[in-house]
Amino acid sequence: MTGLSLDATQLDRYSRHIIMDEIGPEGQRALLDSSVLVVGAGGLGSPIIQYLAAAGVGTLGIVDDDVVERSNLQRQIVHGDADVGEPKVESAARYVERLNPDAEVETHELRLEPGNAEELIREYDLVVDGSDNFRTRYLVNDVCTLSGTPFSHGAIYKFEGQVISFPADGGPCYRCLFPEAPPAGTVPDCATTGVLGVLPGTVGCIQATEAVKMIVGVGETLSGRMLAYDAMDMTFEELEIRKNPDCPVCGDGAIGSIEEVSYAEEGCRVSAD
Repeated sequence: MTGLSLDATQLDRYSRHIIMDEIGPEGQRALLDSSVLVVGAGGLGSPIIQYLAAAGVGTLGIVDDDVVERSNLQRQIVHGDADVGEPKVESAARYVERLNPDAEVETHELRLEPGNAEELIREYDLVVDGSDNFRTRYLVNDVCTLSGTPFSHGAIYKFEGQVISFPADGGPCYRCLFPEAPPAGTVPDCATTGVLGVLPGTVGCIQATEAVKMIVGVGETLSGRMLAYDAMDMTFEELEIRKNPDCPVCGDGAIGSIEEVSYAEEGCRVSAD
């Protein structure tokens, strides 16, 4: 790949990437040639979608089965007042179309389930998980881990957030840290506890950064370590994650398919919207 493969408009649009030794025209071409699935078009999904589209990710899949509500607008910044009542995937797609015509948007107005997750995820090079429930979170982990698809995980709660990346390098997976989801109903969502409106912006931007690095192949990712952010105290802490040899998904006696894993019940949620 060379800079000649980028047209004049792209050379101008991505010039601040291209002049960086760590990215250059080859890295930008890799972004343009990449396909990323964003799970969730809510609080975390909004900045993820914004910055991946702006960075020049060529194919951006967005999966979400929800519609825009006015209470979303305090933090879900790809949506506006005129979008209330519209499917989030359609609202987010319109935002991307206005932002960057290089980004082809594929909308999936559905809930990720064991019956469709494998087929959908295999269409993409990388997954960024901004989901708002444990069932989806574990499903993304299991399908990506078993298929060797790199992914980034993020979650938020009130003033706190966390990010982990799994670049398909043989390291630990999400179940190594949290083997099973908590019982349904024991973790409230943001509709019950609230969430700081700017919090998903910080966490989602970190996830987008990790995705860009994994696509371009530069820097160190949050593989084997969880970054915990506390907006109230304005602190970041790291927690080391070790591979669990007994993990049912990536351990020594790992399962062969997602059908062999039980998933959390619907309604067991943690705020990511």
